[in-house]
Amino acid sequence: MTRGTGRSGNTAAPRSVDVARLAGVSQKTVSRVFNDEQYVSAEVRRRVLEAAEELGYRRNNAARALASGRTRSIGVVTLGTALYGPASLLMGVERVVRDTGYALRVVNTMEGDPAGMAGAVDSLLDQGVDGIVISEPIDEEGAAGGDGSTSLRLDIPVLVLGAPSPAAAPLVLTAGDGADLMAHTATEHLLNLGHLTVHHLAGPQRWFAARDRLEGWRATLTAHGRPVPPVVEGDWSAASGYRAGRELAENSDVTAVFAANDDMAIGLIRALVEAGLRVPEDVSVVGFDDIPVAAYVTPPLTTVRQPFDAVAQEGLKRLVHAIENPSAAPLPSSPPPVDLIVRSSTAPPPSRTTPARGGRTAARSRGGAHHPPLPNGGPSTHH
Repeated sequence: MTRGTGRSGNTAAPRSVDVARLAGVSQKTVSRVFNDEQYVSAEVRRRVLEAAEELGYRRNNAARALASGRTRSIGVVTLGTALYGPASLLMGVERVVRDTGYALRVVNTMEGDPAGMAGAVDSLLDQGVDGIVISEPIDEEGAAGGDGSTSLRLDIPVLVLGAPSPAAAPLVLTAGDGADLMAHTATEHLLNLGHLTVHHLAGPQRWFAARDRLEGWRATLTAHGRPVPPVVEGDWSAASGYRAGRELAENSDVTAVFAANDDMAIGLIRALVEAGLRVPEDVSVVGFDDIPVAAYVTPPLTTVRQPFDAVAQEGLKRLVHAIENPSAAPLPSSPPPVDLIVRSSTAPPPSRTTPARGGRTAARSRGGAHHPPLPNGGPSTHH
């Protein structure tokens, strides 16, 4: 067979007919391979893909869009932030979308931006997308009220990750909305160790994620008949955790704290140690996220691992199915896995016969020395 009409002096871009000729198959078979249709053998698929690679063939997505009425692109609205959770979720979405053959268009929003989410969605609609992912939105004034009202009206499928939907659309899918269950697991872990109650260092309450974690903590204490202490609110940063830790260190009733993210938990531990308290012997601490450094701080942090990749995988699978099968029923959803990583920052509470923890502010010299990070000495325990 003659190899490569696209390489024999002809400078025109190779076409699907060239791939078909080189692979020894019909043009229809080439189309089936690139559309991921069934009834194509592995051997034929291999030959077509090898021929396409040799010729430098790329699918003409613009032509396919005209033929199908779809652009094969998905838009993502995400908060412009370096915070570990939103950034990791966006990375998970990018990995999954790349594997689906869709192009990804990302628009970042910023807290306090007057245009906000509505402006980001309008930008994506102007670019032409087949579906939109709204990733961990915060509660913007007028975007999602307490009565469930919405101001965004769309005519394409929408996937909302980690929050109630701020949009009305023909089909609204949700994924990653199990933060309350994860908070329940963290709180119950501390109660099962014997702590009478658990204090909570919450994230900023404009964030639905922070609200869900707070609600899971409160509901767990209530279900066990335990007192619900006042909430201390941070802003996700280690500095805010440190400030909260200085406040909590003054309260001798505090034996366990669930922090809404790992950064705040790490700042909290630093303040507790500076106040002369031991973690976990005097106060146990649980974080949330399982950031990479969590296993290497002192002590290694017990935390709830967020399943970013699993959430993105399930959500995008359902969104692409809805885009490509508009008349079919939506694929069923499944709750995200809950993975509690038990390390060394949690333990049973101090014995009630132990002398009262005196000098919460007097023993700063003992806890103020710098301790280098230590690796986790043993394997994590997963529940």
